[in-house]
Amino acid sequence: MTTVRTNTLYVRLRKRLVIRPGDDVRLGDAARLLADEARERRLKELVLYRHKPEDGDRVVIDMLHVIRAVSETEPGLDVEFVGEPQTLVTVAARPQKPLPGMLIVAWLLLFFGSGLAIMNFHADVGMLEVHRRMTELITGTKPERPLWFQIPYSIGVGLGMVLFFNRVIRRKLSEEPSPLEVELYLYQENVDAYVVADEMRKLHRNQGGGGQGSGGRG
Repeated sequence: MTTVRTNTLYVRLRKRLVIRPGDDVRLGDAARLLADEARERRLKELVLYRHKPEDGDRVVIDMLHVIRAVSETEPGLDVEFVGEPQTLVTVAARPQKPLPGMLIVAWLLLFFGSGLAIMNFHADVGMLEVHRRMTELITGTKPERPLWFQIPYSIGVGLGMVLFFNRVIRRKLSEEPSPLEVELYLYQENVDAYVVADEMRKLHRNQGGGGQGSGGRG
């Protein structure tokens, strides 16, 4: 069993937390805790924030808010933080199931859009003429339709896309993230960092008017 100092609470805030409108955010939801067993179990239920409609859909809970709430509940308890200084709380309603018709329309748009993009690219670079020239260099003849060259090339384009995105329908080929997943992750990280900075800026600007007891409001 891990031994910790009896008068110290170690807190590791989560980067992001999603709640539904009207939900409470407890310390155990927003952070991982390390303390003696009884105190840890008790502090996990400490309510840090109660969502109100006027707060919007984004709230930032920072270290000072956690320290204030813990100090009011456990006076004299030392709080030490590890990792992130803020938690971004996003308020989202229960997601609705996508409509089959919308999925079909989106699939058709992506399918024909990507197909047209590939065909336009091949037309721009003169891919057919390149295949004819390569066939002429190999065989000595210049056929009108070098299918024995074009068919493997077309199959290779499809296989290359599968390997690039590292996914066949819902199954991943390996545990390595695909370039698309990495870009989506970086995009989400940048969005979260901007939102946290913007919410903290609003909080500091409004502190002169009495402050807020529930973190920055979105």
